[in-house]
Amino acid sequence: MRIIVFGAAGNVGSVTVREAVARGHEVTAVVRGPDREVPAGAAVATGDAGDADRVASLCAGQDAAVSAVRPPTGREPLQADLTDAVLAGAAASGVRMLIVGGAATLTVPDSGKAVLDDPRYIGEAWLAIAEAGAAQHRRCLEEGRADWTYLSPPAALAPGERSGRYRLGRDELLVDAEGVSGISTEDMAVAIVDELEEPRHRRMRFTVAAA
Repeated sequence: MRIIVFGAAGNVGSVTVREAVARGHEVTAVVRGPDREVPAGAAVATGDAGDADRVASLCAGQDAAVSAVRPPTGREPLQADLTDAVLAGAAASGVRMLIVGGAATLTVPDSGKAVLDDPRYIGEAWLAIAEAGAAQHRRCLEEGRADWTYLSPPAALAPGERSGRYRLGRDELLVDAEGVSGISTEDMAVAIVDELEEPRHRRMRFTVAAA
């Protein structure tokens, strides 16, 4: 497959590029400037994910795309606008787009609240990006042209081991027997590339957690 990854220099984007390359896919890593490092084995392209025309141009000829773009700290509200541009570019190019989003709109099993409204998961320091993620998810739900998929991570996402295993869910936060909700960045990348290879969540959201 030909896969293009926007935000390829970030934590999730870079690991996704590495996973896709390791599986033998032809990967294009999109970064904002030529000084950004990306994993070996990927072609590098520069572009602004906030430019819908540039997104469409870069996506032309690709089989699938991933947006792992995140705004800088202090500019979190830009997330929804970036998502609009990514979706518009995907619609114009006809390429399916997997958007790596946030957990904010997942439902917490024991309370029925959204993660955004549960202080156990969203502290003050994370409130701005959580609210931006909720707006981002709404933009996807409102989108009527693009072939999108929205991936919500669990409450905790951090570098770790690649086990190659994970649990799948839809709209509810996945927690284990101890109430922990988490996954390694490496295993989330496995889930991302699995979805690109065999789409099961077109025009819908899914979530993952450690198995």
